Amino acid sequence: MRTIFVLFDSLNRRALQPYGGVNIATPNFQRLADRCVTFDNHYVGSLPCMPARRDMHTGRLNFLHRGWGPLEPFDNSFAALLQQGGVYSHLVSDHFHYWGDGGATYHNRYDSYEFIRGQEGDPWKAMVDPPWERWRQMFHPRQFSDERRHKLSRHMANREFIRDYKDFPSVRCFDAGLDFLQINRQADNWLLHLETFDPHEPFHAPAEFRAAYPTEYRGPTFDWPPYARVTETALECEEIRANYAAIVALCDHELGRLLDVMDREGMWEDTALIVTTDHGFLLGEHDWWAKNVMPCYNEVANIPLFVSHPHLKSMQGSHRSELTQTIDLMPTILEIAGAQIPPDTMGQSLLSMLKNDLPGRDAAIYGVFGSAVNVTDGRYTYLMYPPDLHGGDLYQYTLMPMHLKGMFSPAELAEATLTAPLAHCKNLPVLRVPATPKSPFYNHQGPGVQNDAVTVLYDLRTDPDQQSPVDDPAVAQRMRALAVAEMHKADAPVEYLRRMGLHDAP
Repeated sequence: MRTIFVLFDSLNRRALQPYGGVNIATPNFQRLADRCVTFDNHYVGSLPCMPARRDMHTGRLNFLHRGWGPLEPFDNSFAALLQQGGVYSHLVSDHFHYWGDGGATYHNRYDSYEFIRGQEGDPWKAMVDPPWERWRQMFHPRQFSDERRHKLSRHMANREFIRDYKDFPSVRCFDAGLDFLQINRQADNWLLHLETFDPHEPFHAPAEFRAAYPTEYRGPTFDWPPYARVTETALECEEIRANYAAIVALCDHELGRLLDVMDREGMWEDTALIVTTDHGFLLGEHDWWAKNVMPCYNEVANIPLFVSHPHLKSMQGSHRSELTQTIDLMPTILEIAGAQIPPDTMGQSLLSMLKNDLPGRDAAIYGVFGSAVNVTDGRYTYLMYPPDLHGGDLYQYTLMPMHLKGMFSPAELAEATLTAPLAHCKNLPVLRVPATPKSPFYNHQGPGVQNDAVTVLYDLRTDPDQQSPVDDPAVAQRMRALAVAEMHKADAPVEYLRRMGLHDAP
């Protein structure tokens, strides 16, 4: 069997026509939906980027055990399991975090991989004496830095070499993916994982795509919103949203190139296709930009998913309401390939669910390590914070002590202990490292940057935009019980339950 797995980053499903989007032209996403099963209640798991990818590889939630980090020695990876089953896997990606300290074990699980350079802060182009003053004039103050290793300055250097459509990393990703198909179309038993960082910020799109979304803004380049509350002027907000529209339109165009090949080569008859994202993005909703530092609203948590398989032709163009989650991708990919699904997998195969008309999950929990444990049953969302965000009782469990951009520091590791294996760790003892302000994650994605950290309940049936919290103690208690049950399934450490103030914690 052949499988194509397309992964975008920071794709807000409300921007897409199949999910009711009207402000951005996404005809190819609609064309995709006409060929696929579209999932309406698909949710994230661990956040953000690499934690989400660890969920995808392993079929297990990881945000209860650690923050951003590599695949662990005890982790199952769908790419490695495919290789063991005789299925060739190839990764094409411009997501440079795969090649950073906190992601460096993912790409080597594939048989081959191609790294497309130049996205965001990728340390790609060397400019020893950059044109600082020219850049200071070119870019909005909120996206300018003259620190050499800052992601803003690295992006400005990369951008000097990304000018025409053909130069853009996402375009080159799809070029490489289509090259793989041209070379391997007649082969069998392969997975192509085709991934682009777009539409992740900065929202830098070719001029011809940006021209379709004019604004009255006349200031310096402003296509990189901060992870912060909205304080920009109305024109600046309009400019940021227009730039996001342009980059989503570029993603739609690139997807269309893939669909053209599948149509022309008759690949719908012998190839499975999965298209999704790692998480969404806030574009001013709830008075916030971006993700991670605010409550995990549905603009971030409720994400798009499209699945096509030759055995599901009768379901083409349908929408499904079952509750599904990122961890369901790994067993789905393995079942498509005929590979064995490990018994400790938390996810359920969507292929089996659809073929056998099985129910979805009762509940899904999701979040950022050390922040809220959020839970949904498909109707309600309960965003549940610990009584004291800074009350401690928070530990990272790892044998790969790496952060986003560096190793765990000696100061962090000085307090580490070797602890007995957790249930999913294949009988390996693991490091138990206190997660305190000594850790770089703490004030980057963890407790130190959380805002509006108040436990709230929303009824999505009456309030899909999560504007008006519900005061219903009975429903809240039921959602807490669902969260506890899911945390136990995920082998949550006892102190995480205790930290959350959940009633059955020791």
